[in-house]
Amino acid sequence: MPKAVRIAVLVSGGGSNLEAILEAKKSGQLPGIEVVLVLSSKADAYALTRARDHKIETAVVERKQFLSDEAFNAATLAALIQSQADVLCLAGYLRKLGPGIIHRYRGRILNIHPALLPKYGGPGMYGHFVHEAVLKAGEKESGCSVHVVDEEFDHGPVLAQAKVPVLPGDDAEKLAARVLEQEHKLYPKSIREFCEKI
Repeated sequence: MPKAVRIAVLVSGGGSNLEAILEAKKSGQLPGIEVVLVLSSKADAYALTRARDHKIETAVVERKQFLSDEAFNAATLAALIQSQADVLCLAGYLRKLGPGIIHRYRGRILNIHPALLPKYGGPGMYGHFVHEAVLKAGEKESGCSVHVVDEEFDHGPVLAQAKVPVLPGDDAEKLAARVLEQEHKLYPKSIREFCEKI
C-alpha cells in the first residue's frame, strides 16, 4: 500500500468546499488521501469549526500578526512544512501565496475558482465580484475551475471545469449557489485524480 497523500486545506471563510472535501473523505471517495491540516488566514473563519468537528488539526496565521508580508509568508510556510503536507488545496483562501510557498510546493498547489478560467480571474476576482462580473458581461454560462497555482492569481494550468447556465432573473447570489453546488462535486473529484498521479 503506497503511503497516503497528505493534504493541507487553506481557508479564509465559511469553508463549504472544505466540508465537501471532508465529506468525500468520510464517504470513501478520497481513498489514500489524508487531510492533515486546515490553515486559516482568519481566526474567526467558520471553516475552522468545520475542521474541528471532523477532528482535523487547525492553524491560524493572520497577516495582522506580522510586521511584513515576508514574516507572514514564512510563518504560513512553517505551519505547512510542520504538517508534512504533500499537496496544498486552496478553498476560499483569500491571500496570495508567498514565493517561498509556491517554490516549496510547485506543481502541488490546487485552487478552486468560481468561474470558467481564464475568464473572470485575477486580483479582486473572488466571491460575489466574480458572479457580478459574469452577469454584467451578459454571459450565457458560468461555472468553476480547478487549477494548479502559480505566482499569478488564477493563472496556472486548468485541470477541470464544470459549467452551469446563467438563467434569466439570476442575481449574483442565485448564480453563486448554482456554481457552488458544482464546486462541491468538482473539487473532491479533481483532488482525487490529481493525487492518484503523484
